[in-house]
Amino acid sequence: MDLRKFYKIEGQQVSFTREQASLFAKSVAGDFNPLHDIETKRFCVPGDLLFAVALTELGVSQSMRFNFESMVTEQTKVMIPKELSAEFSLLDQNDKSMMKIHSAGEKTKNSHFITSLIEKYVQFSGRTFPEIIIDLMQKNNVMINPARPLIIYKDMVVEIDQFPDGELELEFSDAFMNVEGKKGSVKLEFDLFVDGQKIGHGTKDMVVSGLRPYEQSAIDKIVNDYNATKEAYLT
Repeated sequence: MDLRKFYKIEGQQVSFTREQASLFAKSVAGDFNPLHDIETKRFCVPGDLLFAVALTELGVSQSMRFNFESMVTEQTKVMIPKELSAEFSLLDQNDKSMMKIHSAGEKTKNSHFITSLIEKYVQFSGRTFPEIIIDLMQKNNVMINPARPLIIYKDMVVEIDQFPDGELELEFSDAFMNVEGKKGSVKLEFDLFVDGQKIGHGTKDMVVSGLRPYEQSAIDKIVNDYNATKEAYLT
């Protein structure tokens, strides 16, 4: 897969059209969040697309942390450095940080490994809602606001022991939710394998707000609406 069809880069400046970002969300990540619909007023570029751009342009190191700090839109122009460093921010045209990246350990620019890592991770990330989040909310007897379901992508961490050749696979390993009043935090964990050998692990952290007591009928409507949007796109 050619990830560069989902963004434009001129020099070290990256930008996205609504069409590119929406296509990435739906066709690569399987993410049908209305915020990524081309026609929506509150449009934003998926955080996973900015993550994918960083890896495609800079490579992967053994230890990486991505802190998502601001929403990217079709007006945003993101400056990408020429190479990975221990700590840096991806700034927009107004010097506002969109993402902070921490990097350590050995590095690779192996395109097959990087593309596989991006594809496997964003597909896993796209499953977060409704598949994983709904189950966590039910277990904790809370739910998001049906009128404005707000789930904020906070950070993502990946730790890799080595970069072997072979077929990369990602497996979901666990999920946790901590509730404090109307706010909550969600942590997802996953493991990385190449040809059956575990080579690393990672986490994805999110923040949810506007929590209220769990109502199955309201949850059913949220999920049905989401699935209807997905089905309409796929057909």
